[in-house]
Amino acid sequence: MYIDTHCHLSSEDYDDIDIVIKDNIENNVSKIIVSGCDRKSIEESISLSKKYPSVYLTLGFHPSEVDNYDLDYLKEALKNSKVVGLGEIGLDYHYGKEKKEKQKTLFRKQLDIAKSLNIPVVIHSRDATLDTINILKEYNLKGVIHCFSGSLETAKEYIKMGYLLGIGGVVTFKNSNLYRVVEKVSLENIVLETDSPYLTPEPDRGKKNSSKYIPVIAKKISEVKKIDIEIVEKITTNNASKLFDLK
Repeated sequence: MYIDTHCHLSSEDYDDIDIVIKDNIENNVSKIIVSGCDRKSIEESISLSKKYPSVYLTLGFHPSEVDNYDLDYLKEALKNSKVVGLGEIGLDYHYGKEKKEKQKTLFRKQLDIAKSLNIPVVIHSRDATLDTINILKEYNLKGVIHCFSGSLETAKEYIKMGYLLGIGGVVTFKNSNLYRVVEKVSLENIVLETDSPYLTPEPDRGKKNSSKYIPVIAKKISEVKKIDIEIVEKITTNNASKLFDLK
């Protein structure tokens, strides 16, 4: 059994979500954690979690939402029984560097909520590693560094702080060196994710991604670490289940 710890699922991206869920189960992906990161996706994600037993939720306002967030609304949404964490939240200086201070403020406010609720966080960090690390050091939280693609040194810093690395399709890309980090990091510090509908792994890169590709990511990790894929499946599933309290 696999768990996709981070994906996006909406009728805007998929013609038939029933088929998506069916494909996931047929590929041994029995649980998926859908990220609602703006008001529209939060509402749809909650609706999907009610319909599909395999769908769990992390909810939060993405850094792109610095001018559109409502924390009272988020606090209410987080009361949903399918919520297992807060996210994705964080910093994105690739697209929003002119709003750095606003992003930091929103980031801290949501970390405060996570601390008050004692739930894990899912962290988005793009071109903002130092600020992300420094802010996370202000809090004693656990969670996942979503779509990790940094250096081994950065990976070790996050791990030391108690965070797991979310490894997705990028590890399979021919132009990516992420496999070098995966090779050196203990499997106990890794969870699997797709970030679907984005970042489809090779050899299907360019197609729309979905959680059914999680075993492809696991296979690449097993090859890099020279271990059986069943070990990758068992340990990463255990990591996710423990962090997000999934039964």
